[in-house]
This record gives sequence, C-alpha cells and structure tokens, in this order.
Amino acid sequence: MKIKFNILIILLVTAITLTTACKKDFKELNTDPNKSTAALPEALLTPALWDVVTKNNNRALRLTNELMQDHVSVSDGDEIHRYVVRPAESDYMWNNWYLQLTNFRDMYNRSKELNRTTHMGMALICDVFVSSLLTDTFGDVPYSEAALGKDKIYQPKFDTQQNIYTDLFRKLEEANTLLATGTALTPEQLSYDPLYGRTVGATSATTIANWRKFGNTLYLRLLLRASARQESNAIAKIAEIVNTNSANYPVFTSNAESAVIRYSTTPPYTSAFFNYRPFDFSGDNGLTEFFINTLNNWNDPRRPLWATQASGTYTGIPSGYVRGQVPERQSAYNNSLINEPLLGNIINYPELQFMLAEAAVKGYISGDAKTYYDNGVVNAITFWGAAVPADYFSNTVLAWNAADNIDFKMEKIHLQKYYTLFFTDFQQWFEYRRTGHPNLPKGAGLQNDGKMPVRLKYPVFVQSANGANYSAAVAVFGPDDLNTKMWWNK
Repeated sequence: MKIKFNILIILLVTAITLTTACKKDFKELNTDPNKSTAALPEALLTPALWDVVTKNNNRALRLTNELMQDHVSVSDGDEIHRYVVRPAESDYMWNNWYLQLTNFRDMYNRSKELNRTTHMGMALICDVFVSSLLTDTFGDVPYSEAALGKDKIYQPKFDTQQNIYTDLFRKLEEANTLLATGTALTPEQLSYDPLYGRTVGATSATTIANWRKFGNTLYLRLLLRASARQESNAIAKIAEIVNTNSANYPVFTSNAESAVIRYSTTPPYTSAFFNYRPFDFSGDNGLTEFFINTLNNWNDPRRPLWATQASGTYTGIPSGYVRGQVPERQSAYNNSLINEPLLGNIINYPELQFMLAEAAVKGYISGDAKTYYDNGVVNAITFWGAAVPADYFSNTVLAWNAADNIDFKMEKIHLQKYYTLFFTDFQQWFEYRRTGHPNLPKGAGLQNDGKMPVRLKYPVFVQSANGANYSAAVAVFGPDDLNTKMWWNK
C-alpha cells in the first residue's frame, strides 16, 4: 500500500508541474519564431490601394461623372445632375477612405519598425492621396486623431483644411527624402506593388524612382490646388520643384511612369465594374451633349474607346433637364470600359503637363505654356493607346494661341484636363470648384440655385457618433451644407 501511495504522490506532483509549465510557457510554445506577429508593409499596400481606387471608380460613375456632365441619368428620380446630392451619398466614401487610411498608417508604422524606408515613403504617399480626397470632398475632417481606434480615440477631433494641407506637404517632403535613398525591394516585395512592381522588367531601382515621381507629381497637384492661398507658400514651392531645385524633386517624364492600377480580368485585381452587367454600367445613363459635342468638335480619336454611336453618329443629350422631360438616350459608355485597365488611374503624365501649363500661364514657373499644353494634349491621347491625327492642331479650337487672355487659356487647358481626368475619382469636380473651368452649360432644371455643390455634407451618423467634435468643426468651418467653400477656394 505504501508503494502505491508513493507512486500516486509522484504522479500527482508530476501532473501539477506539467500543468504549471504549460500555463507558464503556453504563449512561447505556441509562437512560431519564423512568422511575423504583424502584417508586413507590402501585404497592406496592395489590397488597400486597390480598394481605394476601385471605390473611387464606383463613385466617379455615380457622382463625379454626373455632376461634371460626362453623362446624365435617364431616370427622372436621379437628380445628381440637377445638383441634388443627398447626405446618404457621403457614407460610402467616408467609411471606405478612413478604413484604408488606417491601413496606410499601419503600413507606415510597421515599415518604421522594420527600418524599411522605401515602404515608409510609399505609405506616406498613399496616406496623402487618401487624406487629400477626404478633405477636398468634405472640408475640415478628422486627421491628426484619425485611425487611432486602437489607442481608444473613438471620437477624433476635426482638423482645419489649412492644417491638414500643411501636414500633407510635410509628409510628401518626408516621402521624397525617404525614397531618395530607399531600401532595396526584393523580388517578392516588388510583386506586391500594384503600381510599378508588377510591370514587365520592373527592378527595385526603377520602382522606387517611379514612386518618388508619383509622390512629387501628387505634391504639385495639391500645391496648385492651394496656390490661391498666400499663407500656403504653394507658389514658391511649385517654382522650387519645377525650376530651382528640380533635381531633388523628380516628377513624371512619360506616360509609362503614370500612377495607374492596371486592372485585369483575373480576380482579385479586377475593376470596380467587373461584376456589372452592361445595363448596370451604362443602361440608365447617356453621354451628355457637352461631353460628346466637345469630342466631336475636336474629331477626337478617343471617341470610339469611350462612346457608342447612335444611328451612326456620336450624339449626346442635355444635362440638368427639367423634371418630367427625360431625354431619349443616344450615345452611351462603351461597355469595354467595364474592364478597362486605365480606369485605375490615380494621377498621370498628361495631367502633370496641364498643371505645368497653368503654372506657366500664371507666372508661377518659367517655361513655355504652349510646350506644356501641346505635350499634355498629345500624351492624353496616346495614354489611351490612340494615335494623334496629323492635322489635330490645325483645328483652331485646339491650337494654342499666345495672344489669348488668361481666362481663355485656362479654359483651353482645363477643357483638355477634364478629359484627362476621365473616371479619375473626384478630380474633375475638385478642379472645376477650384477654377470654374471648363465652362459647363446650365440646364433649366438645376436645383441648388443653379450652383455647383462645392462639397459633400458630413455623414449623418457623424453627428451622433462624434457630436461634440462635429459641432465644434461646423462652428469653425461653416454650415454643413453643399455650398460651404473649402479653405483653398474661399
């Protein structure tokens, strides 16, 4: 009996020891030393950037292209073309942009932990891209305290647009510095880059160089947007980037360097419209008279790529028509656009040329406005794989005339830029709000006193979920309606 009792004691002690050891070392024993405990930066980049651009395409079709008269709804109940934009339209982009902003900021922090300066620079550029969309759409928005839910900041304060822009410029400066001597990318890391790394012949050096050009070209877009505000110092910085210190701020030099997520028909990197039926994409809208007639006047070679014919001709219909007077649809979007790789455009080389043309006309930079304009026109066409007709510039409405006044030159530049920004998120609308160009016709059925909305309202849920900060923001920014102007266009 004594022997059995001793064996029982030994077994009991052994069991207690093993149980204690398992509890004590459970975390260590179940941690794979060969796996990362947090997402790698490159793993965050691809899905986040693809999602932003895809959601942007979705809203371009629904909002931008109708506000800016690319197309007009042939459903009488849809009144966006009449400048009626309901608050519910705001939720989609607000929620998706902030979701991916969180991922880009996590990407930056994770890259910093790993001392990956290239991915830090990429993350900053993506942060600026999304943050600029947020503030240029809504005005003052949560920024410095945004994406900090993990730090228990659930009701972030709203930052003023001026302060946001100041920090966007700071981030782009940092990105330019980081990418100037960025850490090399491995072949696997290159394969995760949806912009440049997956192209044929991509190398670490060329990919990093193109990201740097992307960041600085985006910098010029935002500087030009803020250039009417003296306190932004934007005009001096534009001159520095383009003229006095251009070697330190490389920008796009060809269409091939444009920042485009080139969609495929192989999931997951498909377009926003991959699962659309042709009717979903173009069945309830028609291209407008403004959109089609301008291309007709130019005899533009992009027409068959973008539009269908109606009875053998390219024909548009009026936008802003009176309720109850729905026109019969004529030309519509070419359904090949559903899977068009170029709809993944973020910012491209011809847009840069039109930015430089404007800056030259206004005296912000030295350089020939005609050269920039002509280069923009040519590359805007070849970007789409079309050939420029030999007599294209013999058309007086297209040819640059140095004797024209500034307003006429701005109209010519921005009419071309309008088509360059085709399906590019909200950029047509942003630029129209900044410049008043191109000169859009006013339909008799327009609401909102015939005034183009200059922002979207904050989502309704923000008023309840973050009421105190919402009220404080409105007290500074102005009324939460469609007509309260941004800092950069007040």
